[in-house]
Amino acid sequence: VQLQASGGGLVQAGGSLRLSCAASGRTFSGWTMAWVRQAPGKEREFVAVRRWTESTTYYADSMKGRVTISRDNARNTMYLQMSSLKPEDTALYYCAAADRRLIISRLWVADSYAYWGQGTLVTVSS
Repeated sequence: VQLQASGGGLVQAGGSLRLSCAASGRTFSGWTMAWVRQAPGKEREFVAVRRWTESTTYYADSMKGRVTISRDNARNTMYLQMSSLKPEDTALYYCAAADRRLIISRLWVADSYAYWGQGTLVTVSS
């Protein structure tokens, strides 16, 4: 399984970006997918999680209302639509995948996810 994240870039505060995570190697029925970010000098932070088949989504409080996680089954691709971006959203954004339906207590735990993309850099200027 390989995950390829893309779509990062430089955007002004208040702007929008859509990140993509193209998955290859198999279909993801029953899997759990996530977007995770890490800002320079900070801890890794989960942004959004989606159970692929159920379409159940969860969002971190820090970005709730400003992000939407979605997927395209035909393209085997996951997306993170971000809006009203702030300078503090500047980070390297990773997509991650777990090969099972995670229970709620495991959704925000990094070692629940065996597969990680390479990250795409989002820079928000003030």
